[in-house]
Amino acid sequence: MSGAALVRLSGALAEARPMVGVALYELARVGHRRLLGEVIRVREDTATLQVYEETTGLELGEPVEPSGSGLSVDLGPGLLGAILDGTGRPLGRLAEQTGDFIRPGSEAVTLEPTSRWAFTPAVRVGDPVEGGDVLGTVPERPGIQHRVLVPPGVRGIVSAIAPGDFTVRDEVGRLEDGTPLRLAHHWAVRRPRPVAERLPDDRPLVTGQRVFDFLFPVAEGGAVVVPGGFGTGKTVIEQSLAKYAEADIVVYIGCGERGNEMAELLHEFPRLIDGATGRSIMDRTVMIVNTSNMPVAAREASVYLGITIAEYYRDMGYRVALLADSLSRWAEALREIGARLGEMPGEEGYPTYLGTRLGQFFERAGRVRATGRPAREGALTVVAAISPPGGDLSEPVTQATLRVAGALWALDPALAQQRQFPAVDWSVSYSLQAERVAPWFDQHVGAGWSALRRDALELLQRGRELRDIASLVGPDALQDADRLTLESARDLQELVLGQSAYDPNDALSPPEKTHHLASLALALHGRGLASIQAGTPFDRLEIGPARQAIAALRSAPPDEAPARLRDAEAAVALLGEGRAS
Repeated sequence: MSGAALVRLSGALAEARPMVGVALYELARVGHRRLLGEVIRVREDTATLQVYEETTGLELGEPVEPSGSGLSVDLGPGLLGAILDGTGRPLGRLAEQTGDFIRPGSEAVTLEPTSRWAFTPAVRVGDPVEGGDVLGTVPERPGIQHRVLVPPGVRGIVSAIAPGDFTVRDEVGRLEDGTPLRLAHHWAVRRPRPVAERLPDDRPLVTGQRVFDFLFPVAEGGAVVVPGGFGTGKTVIEQSLAKYAEADIVVYIGCGERGNEMAELLHEFPRLIDGATGRSIMDRTVMIVNTSNMPVAAREASVYLGITIAEYYRDMGYRVALLADSLSRWAEALREIGARLGEMPGEEGYPTYLGTRLGQFFERAGRVRATGRPAREGALTVVAAISPPGGDLSEPVTQATLRVAGALWALDPALAQQRQFPAVDWSVSYSLQAERVAPWFDQHVGAGWSALRRDALELLQRGRELRDIASLVGPDALQDADRLTLESARDLQELVLGQSAYDPNDALSPPEKTHHLASLALALHGRGLASIQAGTPFDRLEIGPARQAIAALRSAPPDEAPARLRDAEAAVALLGEGRAS
């Protein structure tokens, strides 16, 4: 299309005509600086575009050039360790071109075109292949094999294939119909990648965080919402999940967060060490950065870019964790664009299709059997942070997200102020997947996991009720059994649910350790009740030594954990004998 020009400008939105024949979500270059934009509405010969870059300085009459394709990303070796903006441009290469401040209209391809990768074929000449088949492997990062896939929708007979060192643009093979086979292929970010079958969500994503694994587990391929205000520890939780969760690949999306916070995150992430490999977690991480001072249109694109990259590694057969922070900023971008388009506003000004967009995003999570051969299973788990204004969980974004997510990890500012981390409000949080993953914990960790979880929640609930009563009449006015329950609930919250991300021996808690700590805390409560029923006053119970022994187990190095476990079991058993001071 030639001759199209700008006829209207409003912030990140622009209108151009004549734009006959353009498609919805088609990319275009806007103005003399060739800013990247996307068609989001078409009326007769007039197209409305959202521009992904700063529009200051644009003038009416400047040319608009449609590209003929939608926003897509190159999927291939070289993604791991990359730091991209919301449209897939590597920030490091942009900085080399333009300096610390990105010049509008700058272009950079996602994958480094000159890097060479050692390709080992998995198919031979004459083999039939189709979309999703593994053509071969590339050692992308230490310990991570990049499985080169036949692009979805492509099929045929291999007429040429060869090992060697190739760039992502080189042909590694060819089909009989002439279709070239390369290490990378394009994929439209708004289009979900196909799968052969969706599998049951009956396996947990083991996070290494006791409060999540024990009380509010999320299934592999599930989705969880983490609402919390400033200072509640969302960033520390995400770093802990990236470092310790049993995920092969991590995709982090910083969507509309403050620039200084993202700068700190970019500084901290490469310094985080993967406990399993001893290397930086950037070896298995892709970061997508879109700060609050960047154009709002790019926020909307960043979440689709991130989940497309996550789906790609899922299709290789990996377990992928997608960490998005925060979807509130993404929803605000939708609201701002909708207002400029003059769309009918919904609750609090958000567009009426907010729930639909969130549902489409979360539906791309899941544990699946990938298309193609050999057979592979992969999982994509979404952990989405939300920043509700004033911590109000009834606001539209939180409520719309809860309708499509399987778990809620609600962060409480009051707990954060009490230095209780993770600051998870167990009375508000929940998991709809807890019962489905319970058999896995029973089989792989310890029998009775579900009963232990139920008893812990009942003790916490009773402790909260007694705390409210004690705040009115004082704890000394409670009966001895209630005083013990109050103490036991506090011990459970502090010794079991609380966890220090800065203690190398406590930052990661395997499910077995979590099971031991929870069992000991509940056993201590049960034996204390038995002692009180046998006539021992609460003030004379020897709770202190057992409590200290459980705390020692919590912070014990792995090689000392068996001895600390025996000490804690002995201390709890001693209380069970009814001894008093």
